[in-house]
Amino acid sequence: MSAGAATCEVAGERLALLPQRAAWWAREATLFVADFHLGKAASFRRAGIPLPPGTTADNLARLDAAMAGRRVARLAFLGDFLHSAEGRAPATLEAFARWRAGRPDLAITLVRGNHDDRAGDPPGEWDIACVDPGEALGPFALVHEPAPVRGRYALAGHVHPAVRLTEAGGQSLRLPCFWFGRAVGVLPSFGAFTGSALVRPRAGDRVFVVAGEEVLDVGA
Repeated sequence: MSAGAATCEVAGERLALLPQRAAWWAREATLFVADFHLGKAASFRRAGIPLPPGTTADNLARLDAAMAGRRVARLAFLGDFLHSAEGRAPATLEAFARWRAGRPDLAITLVRGNHDDRAGDPPGEWDIACVDPGEALGPFALVHEPAPVRGRYALAGHVHPAVRLTEAGGQSLRLPCFWFGRAVGVLPSFGAFTGSALVRPRAGDRVFVVAGEEVLDVGA
């Protein structure tokens, strides 16, 4: 396991939870990523909101860091790969096209999320298999919006989960997290400028926060 990662047993399988906000299933050489939101900054800039350029390059660099040192055969996006139709700026599309061209043997699956429904499927030449929520992969069901799937453990995104940790003196930190319940696991949002939502884990859930370059098990 790489430095800074944590492990979690889910549906009888071991997942490595990476500080890049992705989950690695070594037995099946699969990397799970939720809420990539490609083109979000470009979409906001088109609307007149002055977000800085370079977020696509940063996201791709972090994706490379998550894949580094691992024989990744499959990359599974758990919805909201593209942010919007307005975010399909030429520079954004060209950056991902170059990244994809450098990894022709990598199988990529996209589970369509609510943003993908509006943005449309990625360009066909990117060779991304686009599927509807509920796609089976071993003991897992790949979904976007968190909801149980009969007979399988659901892996989801959508809510951009975070928790607030408070110390004895009253100071607190809001941190993105991996959140594993009895039937559904939710990954943190991978993309930049995607925000987060505080979640309320139930008794028995497991929560792992992303704190800089470390993923820490904080229980429930």
